[in-house]
Amino acid sequence: MKKITTLTAIAVVLAMPAFAEFKLDERFTDADGDLIADIPTDAADQLDPSTLIFAYTPVEDPAVYAEVWQGFLDHMAELTGKKVQFFPVQSNAAQIEAMRAGRLHVAGFNTGSNPLAVACGGFRPFAMMASEDGSFGYEMEIISHPESGVSSVEDIKGGKMAFTAETSNSGFKAPSAILAAEFGMTAGEDYEPVFSGGHDSSILGVANKDYPAAAIANSVKARMLERDVVSEDQLTVLYTSQTFPTTGYGTAYNLAPELQEKIKEAFFTYDWEGSALAEEFSKSGESQFIPITFQKDWEVIRTIDDANGVVYECN
Repeated sequence: MKKITTLTAIAVVLAMPAFAEFKLDERFTDADGDLIADIPTDAADQLDPSTLIFAYTPVEDPAVYAEVWQGFLDHMAELTGKKVQFFPVQSNAAQIEAMRAGRLHVAGFNTGSNPLAVACGGFRPFAMMASEDGSFGYEMEIISHPESGVSSVEDIKGGKMAFTAETSNSGFKAPSAILAAEFGMTAGEDYEPVFSGGHDSSILGVANKDYPAAAIANSVKARMLERDVVSEDQLTVLYTSQTFPTTGYGTAYNLAPELQEKIKEAFFTYDWEGSALAEEFSKSGESQFIPITFQKDWEVIRTIDDANGVVYECN
């Protein structure tokens, strides 16, 4: 039995049939059946902090993204009348635990950790970045170095395969399922799984020949190529998946409803033109926030979790 631990929340990988029912932690209610925690009806259970804490998913250098997000956070501060502070998280586990403990109010959770954040952290996602025409998403890629000796997915057999973290969709869940279903390869039997801790670390590891192959999100790769952190001639793409939803943005379930609406307004009224956010995320083709729902837009991710036998248990 393999455990994915987030301090107080544990996603347990069990041998169970696919398509299990997605359930929230018993702390939360879901009267309307939309698969996310309801806002508490009692005002005494609602939070209205003087300072809002925001965290972006920990995929790359937090110092870089503190500057990238500052203009947007200033916009949120103006609309909400609150101070807004960027919180540089180092792991998905720490980010989910911070929201679960009431120390994180607004966040972008990566694709794979969204279900755990929703089920155990009380996360209410409502937005996602998209291109100008409204299209969105990224693909999982399995990559290698041209001189690694791994020129096809089949060549991974008998060697090491780098993943990012067990809560990551493109960095672990999807490639694990694909390697098993499409190539008949199981971790621990056909290859040795190693964990880098992040997409940037996996990409750098392949570029520097530390890992013979790795599973990564190509949106992260695109931004790293654009910043000349790595070059095209250091990376070979062995496999590209279907398109998956990207980082989901939302709030803690127990913020006051009026505050949650103001935060939503901040996302959907932000002017991207000429902003640091536009400069950074245009590298992966994103230029606006669009509305999403966890129930509809994360269905494919929940299906992958089901196929992997993932069950979220919160304590």
